[in-house]
Amino acid sequence: MELHQRIVSAPVDFGAVRTEFGLASAYPAEALSEARDAVDAFAGDRVDRTDIPLVTIDPPGALDLDQALHLERTPTGFRLHYAIADVAAVVAPDGALARESLVRGQTFYLPDGTVPLHPRVLSEDRSSLLPDLDRPAALWTIELDANAEPTSWSVTRALVRSRARLDYTGVQADADAGRLHPAIAALPEFGRLRIEAGLARGAISLRLPSQSVIRVDNTDDHWQLVVEPRTAADDWNEQVSLLTGMCAARIMLDGGGSHRLGLLRTMPPAPASAAESMRRTAAAVGIDWPADESVGRMLARLDPNTPAALVLMSEATGLLRGASYTVLDGEDPDTLQHSAIGAAYAHVTAPLRRLSDRYATEICLAHCAGVEVPPWVREGLDAAAESMRRSDAVAGKLERACIDLTESTVLHSRVGTAFEAVVLREANGTRPAEIFVADPPVLSKCTGGPPEGKRVRVRLVEADPAARTVMFDYPAP
Repeated sequence: MELHQRIVSAPVDFGAVRTEFGLASAYPAEALSEARDAVDAFAGDRVDRTDIPLVTIDPPGALDLDQALHLERTPTGFRLHYAIADVAAVVAPDGALARESLVRGQTFYLPDGTVPLHPRVLSEDRSSLLPDLDRPAALWTIELDANAEPTSWSVTRALVRSRARLDYTGVQADADAGRLHPAIAALPEFGRLRIEAGLARGAISLRLPSQSVIRVDNTDDHWQLVVEPRTAADDWNEQVSLLTGMCAARIMLDGGGSHRLGLLRTMPPAPASAAESMRRTAAAVGIDWPADESVGRMLARLDPNTPAALVLMSEATGLLRGASYTVLDGEDPDTLQHSAIGAAYAHVTAPLRRLSDRYATEICLAHCAGVEVPPWVREGLDAAAESMRRSDAVAGKLERACIDLTESTVLHSRVGTAFEAVVLREANGTRPAEIFVADPPVLSKCTGGPPEGKRVRVRLVEADPAARTVMFDYPAP
């Protein structure tokens, strides 16, 4: 099913969504004052690594640049330098800024702007890894063998300077043309090797259509639904963060002697019934799935534009449930692994946008330096984990609310119109079927019992912006 669509737009006001979720962009005056006056608490203890020609890769227009990388081939494999904005260096643990960030948990993204975790003077300016500026960072150095498997890793406080600000589309175009920036010339090979390593571990990656709401050019209030194309460059760059997070988890699990301390991102293994259900679905939609092939490898070889692949990837979401933040403090909890990654994993690469990364990075820095973890980290882990769990739940609902509002607004004038759709899941008891309409891109419910995995024509019967609801119907043949 082609995911290209003509522009269908409508005026949408996201103010009501902000109010519903209690999102206040304004920072308390005391916290804002702290951010403006913040100084690098470790300025005299940093190693100067401004010699490393790092680059950033982010969406166009982004200013909260957490990460900068330099990847090179070595005689034995690869060397990765990954600089992460050192937010803990400018946030006083007992100050108003720390208290407010604990309340927020993470940056919230709406189509018409962000509600940032930190004041923009930090997140988009003084702590952001903007090009040609010296910045404090937590600098990871990871040595890898010829198969891009890590052989050693460490992190230290450093002063760094990014040389260029790149975006995913531009990196992909440069890769296709054979003109990648020297700092990331090895990224395609590295990325492919790391993706293969993930599949060997049992990692699962879904390529379901990713809906986004974007502003129509040259308008203030008109918005359109799009499916964001995912490039190979997105996947390669993702592997850099995943690798770093896995190394961070190893530091937490291996350090601290008999008393482990850490903050992991975990996901329990899927129940056997979920995998059995997927196999039944695969057989029903005609996908050959050998008994010895993992879920991740099966999904990776499918063409995501086909109805059968969309059905199976939708079904696979049932395998990826229960993600949470798990505190290590002495005894090991029941779940240490992240089942979708196939390894232990920690968030450490986005401290400008995620509270947990500040705490996890401090633990790794302390272990690598051979010093005690700061008391504020040890004492604050439980509260940080709870803040992340709470804010994650809000972020998921917020994204869905913005998409639902845009879908219902864009489709409001088209009630009664017929659309082409793929049936992702058939109806189950009182639950309607789930369908994907490509033009405009809409994931929605559908009554009438359409057959799973089939292309069908459905009719729009409801599009209510006030209730943020959309419903289609499959007319009886």
